[in-house]
Amino acid sequence: MSEHTNKQFHSDLETTRSLFLQMGGLVESMVRDAMEALVSGDPDLIDQVREREKEVNRLEVEIDERIGLLIARNQPTAGDLRLLLSVSKMLTDMERSGDEAEKIAKIARRLHESNGYGHYEPVVELRHMASFVTAMIRDCLDAFARMDPVHAARVVRNDKEVDKEWKGSLRHIITYMIEDPRTISHSIDLIFIARALERIGDHAKNMSERVIYMVRGDDVRHRGIKNTERLARGESLEDDENS
Repeated sequence: MSEHTNKQFHSDLETTRSLFLQMGGLVESMVRDAMEALVSGDPDLIDQVREREKEVNRLEVEIDERIGLLIARNQPTAGDLRLLLSVSKMLTDMERSGDEAEKIAKIARRLHESNGYGHYEPVVELRHMASFVTAMIRDCLDAFARMDPVHAARVVRNDKEVDKEWKGSLRHIITYMIEDPRTISHSIDLIFIARALERIGDHAKNMSERVIYMVRGDDVRHRGIKNTERLARGESLEDDENS
């Protein structure tokens, strides 16, 4: 009976992992399609993003319920408990990433429905930033699937590059507004999109920190990137490391 219960628990655990990866794949595609809609104005893509957001919300609720039942009905070992608690925290970041993608799609619709919107230069910059953050989500999911804390630490480091891209995009868009005041309204919308992408990068970083905790048992939040990378490799920290 105990063996059967144990097998069922691990089967349910694997299902929970698979559902989270499915949710992550949906969010990744939402970000990609929302940015494509910004360029093309394709209303079908925008509708698709909004439909997927509903599916992401449904998965969040289902996975959350599964985690609660697994903890309540079983006595997970330390490793399994860390996995369940990590996924529970990561759910929030993944769902919020989906919200940001939907926000981008809504702005894309508004821009293309308004008169005078042109495919001017800042859009190219934002597409590059979007490619970077979708890669972060993909790498985070890969690190989670393979239980690879070192790979997760690379995603944490990459968040600094997203922050640089955000600041660069902001400067670029503001310069554009100053040079041509007619672009102010549309440029403000592009700033909101850049901010949404920056937040998605933050969520990917948060999830990657959870992967490190899940595998190593070390909470790397607010540790600094060098300490995070040490802990991800299973090394001890240096007392004088404040980076």
